[in-house]
Amino acid sequence: MSENIKQSGDPNQLMLPASAGGVRIDRVVTSGVFELDGGSWEVDNNVWVVGDDSECVVIDAAHDAQAIKAAVGDRVLSTILCTHGHNDHIDAVVALQDLTGAEVQIHPDDRMLWDAVIEVEPDHDLADGDRVMVGDVALEVLHTPGHSPGACCFYAPALGVVFSGDTLFEGGPGATGRSYSSFPTIIDSISSRLLSLPDQTLVLTGHGDHTTIGAEKPHLQEWIDRGH
Repeated sequence: MSENIKQSGDPNQLMLPASAGGVRIDRVVTSGVFELDGGSWEVDNNVWVVGDDSECVVIDAAHDAQAIKAAVGDRVLSTILCTHGHNDHIDAVVALQDLTGAEVQIHPDDRMLWDAVIEVEPDHDLADGDRVMVGDVALEVLHTPGHSPGACCFYAPALGVVFSGDTLFEGGPGATGRSYSSFPTIIDSISSRLLSLPDQTLVLTGHGDHTTIGAEKPHLQEWIDRGH
């Protein structure tokens, strides 16, 4: 953990500094199937719920709308933010909207992935530099293509965290061996948009364990050399 963030008694809740204005981060781990290019893989996804006692946003509505709604509780869910359009990150969007009335936002460069899974239009397009407010905390949209063309990360300077989706994990970049992905592009995104963040920034990923920018930064050349 970064020095500003510690694990609470609940392993799926992160305790944030008082300066965060009462905003907390909850994790919901959901399970389902990732499908692309004719293949399918069982996966566990991290769904992040960011908010205070009255309102919140969800980052990646994956697999189980009821479990996500339970973490939202009686708060207003204003927005569902999509880190990218792979089915395992968006397949519970419509059901969660039906339960909460939330809007959904995704980068337009991933519409071909969205359209392959979901028949309705997203409510808003994400764009690099957008700011999504949660209480008095801003989530800054970083367009980080590579894993997919419209992949985005969400950086919250006040919380000292970046939600990296499938762009950066503990141990390296997200996968780039399937359609619409590019290894040189993801390396450029990581090096220019993520590794420039403060070293103590906590990286909350789309799958698996968290890491920090400082822990990953020394390994950039290793990733380039190995090619994935």
